[in-house]
Amino acid sequence: MSDSPSLDFIRAKIHKDLEAGNVSQVITRFPPEPNGYLHIGHAKSICLNFGIAKEFNGLCRLRFDDTNPSKEDQEYVDSIIEDVRWLGWQWEGEPRYASDYFDQMVVWAKELIASGDAYVDDQDAETIRLNRGTATTAGVNSPFRQRPIQENLDRFEAMLSGELPEGACVLRAKIDMAHANLLMRDPLMYRIVHASHHRTGSKWKAYPLYDWAHGLEDSLEAVTHSICTLEFETHRPLYDWYLEKLGIHHPQQIEFNRLNLNYTMMSKRKLLNMVEEGYVSGWNDPRMPTISGMRRRGYSPEAIRSFCEQIGVTKVNGMIEMSKLENCLRDDLNHRALRVMAVLNPLKVVIENYPEGQMEELEAVNNPEDANCGVRKVPFARELYIEREDFMEDAPKKFFRLSVGREVRLRYAYYITCTGMVKNEQGEVVELRCQYDPETKGGQSADGRKIKATLHWVSAKHALEAEVRLYDHLFSEPNPGLDAEVSLRDQLNPDSLSVLSKAKLEPSLKNAVVGQYYQFERMGYFCKDAIDGSALEPVFNRTCTLKDSYNKAAN
Repeated sequence: MSDSPSLDFIRAKIHKDLEAGNVSQVITRFPPEPNGYLHIGHAKSICLNFGIAKEFNGLCRLRFDDTNPSKEDQEYVDSIIEDVRWLGWQWEGEPRYASDYFDQMVVWAKELIASGDAYVDDQDAETIRLNRGTATTAGVNSPFRQRPIQENLDRFEAMLSGELPEGACVLRAKIDMAHANLLMRDPLMYRIVHASHHRTGSKWKAYPLYDWAHGLEDSLEAVTHSICTLEFETHRPLYDWYLEKLGIHHPQQIEFNRLNLNYTMMSKRKLLNMVEEGYVSGWNDPRMPTISGMRRRGYSPEAIRSFCEQIGVTKVNGMIEMSKLENCLRDDLNHRALRVMAVLNPLKVVIENYPEGQMEELEAVNNPEDANCGVRKVPFARELYIEREDFMEDAPKKFFRLSVGREVRLRYAYYITCTGMVKNEQGEVVELRCQYDPETKGGQSADGRKIKATLHWVSAKHALEAEVRLYDHLFSEPNPGLDAEVSLRDQLNPDSLSVLSKAKLEPSLKNAVVGQYYQFERMGYFCKDAIDGSALEPVFNRTCTLKDSYNKAAN
């Protein structure tokens, strides 16, 4: 790597460490807690840790901080592994787990007890909280703080063996109850949890707290740079204290700004609540900011990686506009999405001067951005469907689409002129009658007359009927959850999902596969749903519109 001003502060620090010989090989890690599905905020950390390892010819390890069995599950482990792989990253070796190191953590905990730097406290949780003090008042020493070392060791063994009930006592580090940093006021190291662990079963009855375990895991894995978000900046003195007291390998903790995205919720706890309360259909609901939800909605891993690269890292938290993520998505999908025609709100068109029973196949371009994608054939016949919004009975002068007496171009096909319409008993237009110009095949006329509107269409006889789901942002508030007095339910966007059950799609989409990206011409980017639907009754999800809908809504 060259010393370039374009390096962010983390990469600049790593570059200097390598130049100075402070480290010989960069080792980073991505350490998720398996208590929920990963979201777009985690994607930033994933791309940062794996990206740095790749750029500096180092290693990145995937490690699960599984220290809280009551909230963790193998389902979450499996989903995290799938998400990291889908984003395009591969970790060094096998996935690692905090639980791999529980035995060694106990050894080190006993070392701190033996050196007088840790003790077992029998106070209840509320008393410990109250005695910790405040930012302006010192804490109160526990009456068990001077407990004899052997008694502490015996009591800790009782915690580990399951002899004591939950809440009976905790193991605390003995630091300073008057410390300016409240986290340094005799923090908890172990608590009793009588719950089955998804990997170790009932072996353990006492589990390490995150702040105690995290640095030890980094040390055991020879991590050189422990990169985490800014809320852990106040935790760094404790991270350092444990490692220095034990005299073991000491990684550098470096903090960066977390991703805050408007119209989005980044709290796993609140996202779990939304799943459990039925606000959404599950963790992979396409409206969710989870990586699995975004994948199901049709996001590409390349778009997410591009977004994470563009927003960069700083030492200041801020709010990123959803439009920036969507623009990265559009830029990527514009190059890779196959173009197809789909009519979402169909209105029937009968071309009266086109021969009955005749059908011809017209050539359509698969992707104008990539000539290698080639062309396809689309059937054209006497009866078609167009978008209902592309017709207006009493059209103003500047409405250039179809109306009685007006001429438009059909994409890849012919010019047609509307000559009449058919209404039902309620006075609604249900069918249009048109004439076509057979000399305009391919969408051009010999006389060079100008047509201002080009409409997409689908042959009625050959159309594939499908359910199409139109997604919008899940919340109506730009910063949901900011006002604690307003429930998340009240901040949900009532228009976050619209279901169209009778959409008409060109027949090539009978062969649509999950994971392929499509642009429904003029309508947006779509993908086949990975869970719902069938070959005969497919479901397609709108990934995003062709233009920015967020800024438009805000204005």
